[in-house]
Formats: sequence, C-alpha cells, structure tokens
Amino acid sequence: MWKIIARIVLRQRWLLIGVIAAVTLIMAWFARDVRISYELPQMLADEDSTLIEYRTFKSRFGEDGNMMFIAFRDSQLFTLKHFSALYRLGEELKKVNGVEEVMSVARCINIFKDDSIRQFRYALLVSRTPSSQAEVDSISRIIHTLTFYEGFLYNPESDVYLIGITLDKKKINDETRADMIAGVLAKTQTFGEETGVELRYSGLPYIRTVTTKMIKDELRFFVMLSLIIALLILIFVFRSARAVFSSLVVVAISVIVTLGFIGLLGYKITILTGLLPSLLIVIGIENCIYLVNKYHFEYRAHGNKVKALSRIIQRVGVASFITNATTAAGFATFMLTPNKMLSEFGLVASVNILFEFFLSIVLIPIFFSIMPAPRERHIKHLENRSFGKVIDAITGIFLHRKALVYGFTVLVIVVAVYGSSRLTTSGKLVDDLRHDDPIYLDLCFFEQHFKGVMPFEISIDTKKKKMAMQHKTIKKIAELQDSVLTLPYFAKPLSLAELIKFARQAYHNGNPEMYSIPGKEEAVFILDYMPKTGNEKEGNLLKAFMDTSKQVTRISFQMKDVGLAEMKEVLPEVRAMADSIFDPAKYDVTITGNSVVYTTGTEFLINNLFMSVLYAILFIGLLMTLLFSSFRMILISMLANIIPLVVVAGMMGYAGIPLKPSTIIVFSVALGISVDNAIQYLSRYRHEIRINKSNIQDAVVKAMQETGHSMLYTSIVLVFGFGIFILSDFGGTQALGILVGATLFVAMFCNIIFLPSLLLTLNKLLTTRAFEKPMLEVLEEDCEETEDGCEDSNDENKI
Repeated sequence: MWKIIARIVLRQRWLLIGVIAAVTLIMAWFARDVRISYELPQMLADEDSTLIEYRTFKSRFGEDGNMMFIAFRDSQLFTLKHFSALYRLGEELKKVNGVEEVMSVARCINIFKDDSIRQFRYALLVSRTPSSQAEVDSISRIIHTLTFYEGFLYNPESDVYLIGITLDKKKINDETRADMIAGVLAKTQTFGEETGVELRYSGLPYIRTVTTKMIKDELRFFVMLSLIIALLILIFVFRSARAVFSSLVVVAISVIVTLGFIGLLGYKITILTGLLPSLLIVIGIENCIYLVNKYHFEYRAHGNKVKALSRIIQRVGVASFITNATTAAGFATFMLTPNKMLSEFGLVASVNILFEFFLSIVLIPIFFSIMPAPRERHIKHLENRSFGKVIDAITGIFLHRKALVYGFTVLVIVVAVYGSSRLTTSGKLVDDLRHDDPIYLDLCFFEQHFKGVMPFEISIDTKKKKMAMQHKTIKKIAELQDSVLTLPYFAKPLSLAELIKFARQAYHNGNPEMYSIPGKEEAVFILDYMPKTGNEKEGNLLKAFMDTSKQVTRISFQMKDVGLAEMKEVLPEVRAMADSIFDPAKYDVTITGNSVVYTTGTEFLINNLFMSVLYAILFIGLLMTLLFSSFRMILISMLANIIPLVVVAGMMGYAGIPLKPSTIIVFSVALGISVDNAIQYLSRYRHEIRINKSNIQDAVVKAMQETGHSMLYTSIVLVFGFGIFILSDFGGTQALGILVGATLFVAMFCNIIFLPSLLLTLNKLLTTRAFEKPMLEVLEEDCEETEDGCEDSNDENKI
C-alpha cells in the first residue's frame, strides 16, 4: 500500500499541492470567526445531581457569580475629599454599560419606618455629594451603627472598605464582558489616583475576564515563540534553508487548519485549545526532523533522490503513522471525559495531529522532489561527531553495563513511588495562576479582610407557600448561618434573617442594639411593616431572598477559595448542621453555589482524567499490536514509557505540585508522545532481525546507530518545545511545560538505554515468530525504486 502512496505523492505532487492549498484557504476563512470562550467551564455531566441542583437554584434566584468586588485600605475615607470621591465613583460606575447596581459605604441603603402607612421604606443613605466635613462625620456615625454592613462593606479592625458591583447576568458570559470590566477599571483608576489608595479587584466576572485576556495574549505569544524555537532548532540541526522552509510550511499550514477546524466546529478558544497551535508546531517539527533525517540518511547511502524520497514514505510510513496515532490517542482519551472543554480539546488535538502527519508525509517528499538533490553540506549533519560520541557511549552502556542500568532504574522507581505517595489534590478556582500574579494576591487580600469572594449558597425549601416568612423559619435560618460562621472559611452572609435583623433595628429607630431576630410577638409587627413583593422597588429586596411563592429562601455566603480537600470536609459539616436544624422530613436543604459546583466538578474531573490515563495506555497498547504482534514486546515497550510517568509523579510529590486537571492531563499527553521513540527503535530492530538476518546484539546496535540520532534530535526538540510553556502566567500551562518536558527527558533515556538493555537480556523471550511477522509491515524489504515504483533506474531527477 505504501508503494502506491509513494507513487501518488511523487507523481501527483502538483495536484496534491493544489488540494492542500485549497483546504488551507478554506480553513483560513473559518479561522476568521474563532472567538475566545468567556464561559466558566462545565466540569460536571449534565445529569449530575450537583449541577442539576445548581441550575434549579439559578432558575429561582438568578446567577450567583455576577458580583465584582473592589477593596481598598483607607484610614482617611471619612474625610470630605476621600468620601466625596467614593460617592462620585459610585455614580460614575452606575453609568457603565452592564453595571446594574453599586454598593459601598457611600452608596448603601438604609431602612426607615414610616408609621403613616405602617411600612418600611428603603432609601440611599447618601443621596448627594457631601458639602462639609460635618456632614461626612454624621454619615460616618450612622454607617457605623448599621450592623448589617459591618463585615460586608467594611472591616472596622483594618480600615478596609469594599465596593460591590452587580453586573448584568446577560453580559457576564459573552465578549461584551471585557468592555464592561474595562469601563469599571477606568472609573476606579481615576478614584485611586485622586485618593492615593491601592485598589484590589476580585469576583468571578473579574477573574474570568482577566484570565481570558491572558489566554488571548498567550495564544499569540506562544505561537510566535514556538515558531522562533522551531526555526532555531531546524537551523541548528540541518543548517539548510531547504529543510527549514519545508518544515515551517508544514507547521504553518497545521496552525491555520487547526484554528479553522475550531471555527468550523463552532468551538471557542479555551485555556487548553489555546495551546494547540504551539503544541502542533512542536509535534510537527518532530515529524519533519525525522523525515528529513531519514531522507538524508537514505540519499547518503545510494545517491538516488527519487529512491530516497520513495523510501521515506514506504519504509517509515506505517511506523510514522502509528507514532502519530499514539500521540493522537493520548489526546483522544480526553474525549471520553464528560467535560466539554476537555472533550473539545481532545477532538481538535487528535484530528489535527493526524492531519499534520498527512501534511508532513506528503509535503516533505514533494518539496524535496522539486528541489535539487542534497549536496554534501546538506547531509553533513549525519556525521555530527558529538551525537556520534553520545550514541557510542549509550551503546557501550547497554552492552556492558546492564546490571548498572537495572539497578539504577529500580532505585529511581522506588524513590519515585515514595514521592508519588506524597501527592495531594487541589481544586481552587485560581489554581492555575502564579502566586505572584495580581489576581492571586488580590484574592488573598479579600480572604484576609472579608473571608473571600467565592459564592456559597444554601437553598431552603419549606415545602409550604409563605412558610419562608414565618418566624420559626427565620429563626432557624439565623441559627444555621451562625453555625456555619463557626467554620473559618465563611464571610458574613446575606439572608432573610439578616434582613429581618436590619428591619428590627429600623423599627426601633436605628438602635444598633436591636440588630437581632425579634421574638415571636414582636416579629408579627415587624413583618407587617415589610413591603409587599409586588412593590417594584421595595419588593426587589425581598425577591432577592425568596421565590414568588415565599416557599423557598436562600442564605448567600462568600467564602475562601478552598481546595478540594477542604471542601470535602466543609460540605459534610454544613450538611450535618443543616439537618440538625431543618428536619429533612419537613425541609429540603440544598447546598450549592459556584464554589461547590467548581470543587465537586474538579473531583469528578480528576477521577475521569485518571481513567483517561488508563485508556491511553490501553489504546496505545492496541495500536502497537498492529506493529508488534508479540505481547511481550508490547509489554516491555510500554514499561519503558510508563516508568517516566512514575518518575514525574514522584517529582510532583517531592516538589509539592498537586494533582489537578491541568497536571493530570500531562500523563496522557506525555505517554502518547514518548512512546514514539520506542516504536521507531523497535521497528528498526525487527527489520534488522528479519530482513538483514542480524543476530540479537548486532540488531540492537545497528538499530541504535540508525535511529539514535533521530531519537535524540526529536527528544531534544520536544523537551525544548514544551519548555517554552514555562514562560506562561498560568500555573497549569507552566506545569504542562515542566512536567511533559521532564517526562520526555526521562523517556528518552528509558528508550535509548533501558529498552535496548531489556532486548539484550530477554532476547530469546522477545524475538518470537509473532514479533517477526506483525499485522502491519513497517519497514519493507529494500528495493530499487524509480518514478514508477519499479526497478533498475538511476535517474534521480525524473519523477
């Protein structure tokens, strides 16, 4: 079959170039419409009970993650200049398109008792810019008596104040969010310059907007950087403009087609798919180096260009396809997870890796068939003495130091297994941000002074209409929230109970000592003063805490961005508190919110990613059966490439790098890539055994001499290629660069030292008839190829 493919590629080259050019133009058209994703990734399956409960909650009360927070420390806030500036800021922020409400100590609501109509009235405490310091002092005295806002809008112990901005729910999940946040930042920057205070920003909309911009910026940065790295590596390896040009064309087309494929499927660019163009440049350069190296090796052997080009398709076509298929399989396993972001990443990556193989196996021979035959300087790199010495040293090690190889390998495995036992899990929203990133530092500031900004919701269904407004229900709500506040993770909540406390204080003419749940008899009078939910303005406050039937109510906490381990402890504790106060037979209490959904989703995703690693091992093993029908040979080749995964897991344990979605994906990706070298080496080894009738030792040595250069070249390319991600501002992307690079580095030594040592030690057990006669032939018998795939021509220029 590969003879026919070689003939088509070399004889129909202009047709193939035209087809590829047309596909590239079409994909470039689709790439124009690719957009960045602004949605919070869904990690739970649609049928998961946690996600169903959260969606039910949002259908009743709306989005819980639509608040942006700004905090600042200012001991001079209640001076005329600073307080007036804060008031003006609130007015300006209200003008920003998409901002629905602004709350601060200069823009907060007070409750007044109107005895004439026996009803509470709500009004802004400050309705205009203060004109004197005495007026500001009066406002300050009133605010500090309103216990409702203590711990919510200000921290009296540290002089830290908070601005809460409610954003339009319809705008926080699309690209208009960026303009909305930019408008807020522009207004607050003016306030900061006027008062000289340092502003801190947080909240889900802000965090997601800034990280989305980082993804967009890094997409461009890493594409350019990976192209520069690829260019430098190609120049270093080949020192040939022909090899550099042909390889860069392949990877450039791959990037265009990948972006076009994302647009064609209607996907958006996420933190994962944003890495694909750079990843494909790295993987594509590896393919090109291997093919060009093979072409030069063949040409040096016989000096026939057509024969050399035909052979790089025939002799390595299947092996190269399988190596790319194993790489694609490592990514394709993510399609088996219920996570939309990961499944999209797996689909786009696997399809385009195989397409990139097609490009390289077609375009590299076509380009070199058009170009003149290589000159002496073009193939001089094959005689690289430095690499030659390295190959000789490696050969000496696996020939004469096998005991040392095995002893060292066992020692490394034992140390790595112990290190991996120290692995921990994490599930924080800002896990993938560096600890010196402003977002992370600002979040720590909020957690220090306000206990955090992550939404945590408790929904209480009383099962009876109007039951939420009953005194005993409100009392139970107060009891539950006080119990939850004994845990160190939660800030002061907003709830119907807090509103009733505020109302009682207002009923007693603002006396702060009356901020508490009223007795049953007093509650009758206070609840009678509460506005009806039909009142558009006053009723909105009650509607925030109850559904229209007054049957379901909520307690809204803000909490720290705790990890998975802490959340797994918190949820049962809160559940036990809720069940002890609200009889499960009479009430349905649901614990939900963005923080709960995210950490639960992280745990679910980690479990699924562990399965994806097992699937990757299984799929790659099945692919290798096409090449090596011997189960024993498959076993040792997989062993040589699973050891690096164990070593990297140990490194993570010792370095304190937790298991999280961004680090677990490393294992499937790295396995799919690292096994390529084992396939190339074992294919050549079998060729020497079967075709050249070499003995075991000669076959091991000759296979290393022919494939060793390419194995070293491609491993170095991949290590440096993934290494560029260390420069990312995302910890997860950094981890991808460090951990995949480390895995491939260890795998390189396993495949060039440990694997040949095993072949020599277990030679009689491994070299079976099944191994010599695989399902797919990888390296065909030598033949004199011409333009027709026939024999007896030495015309190297005629196609």
